[in-house]
Amino acid sequence: MTISVVGSDASLQPLSGVSSEVWQHHHMLDLDEFSRGDIENVFKTSNIMRQILDRDVKRVPTLRGKTIANLFYEPSTRTRASFELAAKTLGAGVLGLDVVRTSVVKGESLVNTLRTLEALGVDVIVIRHPQSGVPYIAVQEVSCSIINAGDGCHAHPSQALLDLYTIWRHIGKLDGLKVVIIGDIKHSRVARSNMWGMSKMGMKVTLSAPSTLLLRDIDQFISQSGMSHVDVVSNLDNAVEGADVVMPLRLQLERQEEGLLPSLREFTLRYQLDGRRLSLANRNVIVLHPGPIHEDIEIASEVAHGSQSLIEQQVTNGVAVRMALLYLITRTKRGDQT
Repeated sequence: MTISVVGSDASLQPLSGVSSEVWQHHHMLDLDEFSRGDIENVFKTSNIMRQILDRDVKRVPTLRGKTIANLFYEPSTRTRASFELAAKTLGAGVLGLDVVRTSVVKGESLVNTLRTLEALGVDVIVIRHPQSGVPYIAVQEVSCSIINAGDGCHAHPSQALLDLYTIWRHIGKLDGLKVVIIGDIKHSRVARSNMWGMSKMGMKVTLSAPSTLLLRDIDQFISQSGMSHVDVVSNLDNAVEGADVVMPLRLQLERQEEGLLPSLREFTLRYQLDGRRLSLANRNVIVLHPGPIHEDIEIASEVAHGSQSLIEQQVTNGVAVRMALLYLITRTKRGDQT
């Protein structure tokens, strides 16, 4: 299977190398359902999509006739804009729903909203919701594809995929790399999906956070999930030592009101990624952040904007990864899903 790419001369040129023959996923709910081969397929396809994004004319007719609906029940800038740009670049129609201006405010249920979108002929619904598990309800109610763009504290699989792709694209491998995830693990859907994905790809994951911002029974969770090479090191200096990748998470400031942190000052002193701590990592360490960033809280400004930061590349790669997901998912027949 090939993708037709519109070149600068506006002629259609076949671009080979992207195949969805082994792709079996009609939905994307989280990375626990993805194999290593699935993730590698996303990387391969994302490389082709990056070529499209680097062209003078960033439009292809690959998904012409398809309609993608963005159904976001939470505020979002990066993820929503990224999915919208990905769909438009591939030639799909995009239905962006502002929930506060839809029938939801009149009491329409989630299920009725989903069914309405399906009746309108939508092929893929990209959904973000503050309640964990909502995408799993959605797949039981409609036959169109569902992509989880973040559900509560549970999962954010496309973010994890773009994180993995950014590391792989920059370093050239994932196996054996040490990655440190810092901060609010307890409330982070990004952390959960990355733990799944990184473990599957043979990475060594170290979590570093105050005990109040870790998952309850974290060791039991890791063991029962079958994740290999995931551990917890509370002292950040020790955790960062020898790291290949360091990823601070956004500190959700509303959590301080719940009494989980004594003060922002103490968190900053113990868990901010600054230049001194970064110097304890490997010489070629890279820094990621899922955004939005609270500069000089979870990450020092000089680190966020330093030479080892790939935060802006994550944003660009996010469009390519989401293009790849839309391409692969829309080519899977409903009866072929796993």
